[in-house]
Amino acid sequence: MHRILSVPAFGVLYLFTALMVIAGLPFLYLKIKPVVRAMMRFWAKGIFFLLGKKIEVKGKENLSHTDRYILVANHSSLFDIVAIVSVIPDIAWFGHERLMKIPVFRQVLILTDYIPMRKSTVRNTKEMIHDLVTCSCKRNIAIFPEGTRTTNGKINDFYRGFIILIRTTSINIVPVTLNGFFRFKPKIRSYIDFSAHLEMVIHRPIESREIQNLPDNEIASKVRTVIESALVEEESVPFEGIKVNPQIIEK
Repeated sequence: MHRILSVPAFGVLYLFTALMVIAGLPFLYLKIKPVVRAMMRFWAKGIFFLLGKKIEVKGKENLSHTDRYILVANHSSLFDIVAIVSVIPDIAWFGHERLMKIPVFRQVLILTDYIPMRKSTVRNTKEMIHDLVTCSCKRNIAIFPEGTRTTNGKINDFYRGFIILIRTTSINIVPVTLNGFFRFKPKIRSYIDFSAHLEMVIHRPIESREIQNLPDNEIASKVRTVIESALVEEESVPFEGIKVNPQIIEK
């Protein structure tokens, strides 16, 4: 049944997304950031509304409207980014540089202060640090330190890139645990499981000063432990031949 329902569901989502892109083109062209950001959040909320799903949010009181944070979340589904955008306003993302090569989407990323993680050279590192420091003064920064979605429901090892965020800014880190999204729509399955219960757990902030001087593996371990503390083990799903991301930071 889920396979059958997923076909029209994806059709509706693609149509809704296309209409939002068309409606947003004038604002993208005119580079009106507030409108583009508002439309992004409306689109994200609309996705879950159209799917008939509601995200149970725990710990939202841990976020202060007057402070800025680095949000570090586990990555298990196509809908993870949409979920975070729909719940937490004023988000800038730190992620793959290749996304900046997608037409139209590139402009959306620029207007939402997306920070691409570039290859490690002196010049690129200086540019990233400048972008991170500038952006962290204005809005929250979110990242999936695994770099890619899990294929087994467990948290993959973290890329070292997210450590740059912690070492170059003085803002606190907020671990975020996403539950139910692996069952809902994992990387290794083509259809949506509409019975999945979606939950977002926003943990208490970890003060930057507590971990900035720790070795990379200890920082990764500390953040990962908090995320895993609220992670609900999810049912396995049919495997469709996608390999697990190799280990990046040793446990």
